[in-house]
Amino acid sequence: MRTYEVSVVTPDGPVYSSEVEMVIAKTKGGELGILYGHIPLVAPLEVGAVQFKNGEKTDLVAVSEGILEVRPEQVTILAQAAETPEQIDIRRAEEAKRRAESRLKSSQDDIDFKRAELALKRAMTRIDVYKHHS
Repeated sequence: MRTYEVSVVTPDGPVYSSEVEMVIAKTKGGELGILYGHIPLVAPLEVGAVQFKNGEKTDLVAVSEGILEVRPEQVTILAQAAETPEQIDIRRAEEAKRRAESRLKSSQDDIDFKRAELALKRAMTRIDVYKHHS
């Protein structure tokens, strides 16, 4: 299978760069599998783990919302935040998960449930990416 260049970039700089055979990402329109030669595409990303496959090897990157740009020989992900498993502080992610779950269980009127749900989704993604790597 042919490979192509992929990069994940945040406002803080590059997070991941490699030659891969396939990218699998969750977009607002559903999950996409991208191979070499894919038609050009720009799609908004959901919070989730992006998979980068090359042979038997699969790398994961936890990505917050962002944009996926596909060109026939290159994929670029521009994300608000992204972390490889090595960059994830698992204790911090687990604490963020507990805080978000606590907020969602709260009956206070001033709780922003949408924000708490998004925080929970980000924390769970980070934990999943970390654990799949370990």
